[in-house]
Amino acid sequence: MDHHRSTTSRDGAAPGCTPATAAPVRDFAHDPWIWRTFPSLRALACVVDLPTPVGDVSSEGSDAQLLAPLRAAAAEHLHIVRSQQHRPAESSLDSIKAWRAAFATTGVRPTQYRCAAESLLRRLRTHGDLPRLHPLVDLGNALSMRWAVPVAIIDLDRVQGCLRVTRAVGEEEHETFAGDIEHPEPGEVAYVDDAGHAHSRRWCWRQSGRSVISPATRRALVVAEALHERAEDDLGELAAALVEALGRVDVAAVPVMVSEAAPALALPAAGEVGGWS
Repeated sequence: MDHHRSTTSRDGAAPGCTPATAAPVRDFAHDPWIWRTFPSLRALACVVDLPTPVGDVSSEGSDAQLLAPLRAAAAEHLHIVRSQQHRPAESSLDSIKAWRAAFATTGVRPTQYRCAAESLLRRLRTHGDLPRLHPLVDLGNALSMRWAVPVAIIDLDRVQGCLRVTRAVGEEEHETFAGDIEHPEPGEVAYVDDAGHAHSRRWCWRQSGRSVISPATRRALVVAEALHERAEDDLGELAAALVEALGRVDVAAVPVMVSEAAPALALPAAGEVGGWS
């Protein structure tokens, strides 16, 4: 029997996470309820250490030289998306239809709240372009649109303890991009850390301003999730593209396919120095 579960246990650790009295280990994982309810789910995750950017990385004139190749890679993938004239409307893509069905299962109206990949593709179709953000986010958005699967990129140093994709209890705090605080609906799927911060709303509808990638970000968690029949193949191709792009800035990444059988990705301890210094 499934139970609506709290995101923290008595010892303060998220379900499945090492208790605070043991060695300080933290990880990223999906709640077992997620795996049971969505057995077709496939998820790719990896930690990316970034060099220290210089200046405003969203500005054309002050692009950090070390990260500029990421924006170039993003442009290449975006060009492929634009060149796919035969591609059906985003709502007809198998991957998007699978996410719409998942949202409906969790009680979310999929035409009111679209998964991140569908929103990006819709914006590209209606506006013709996307705003320039952090180069790593631009890359993630381009990969998300090319494979039509949501890609979350989270500032890992803004996550406290373990990070779970789980059902919210409704008391978690979600900081919007405007700085306002919202609370997920009870039972809503969200990315939640040990401190009760909701780093997403409605699973992969919207990320939190709290952990958005910024010029100060040194370490990011990249997560791509898919539920359609070709999910594993598509995520494998996306992983190869991500590794290739990061290799252009000499950043090594090892994407891991998390699953019900191997459900967790170990995360570096908070404050641990990454690969760049």
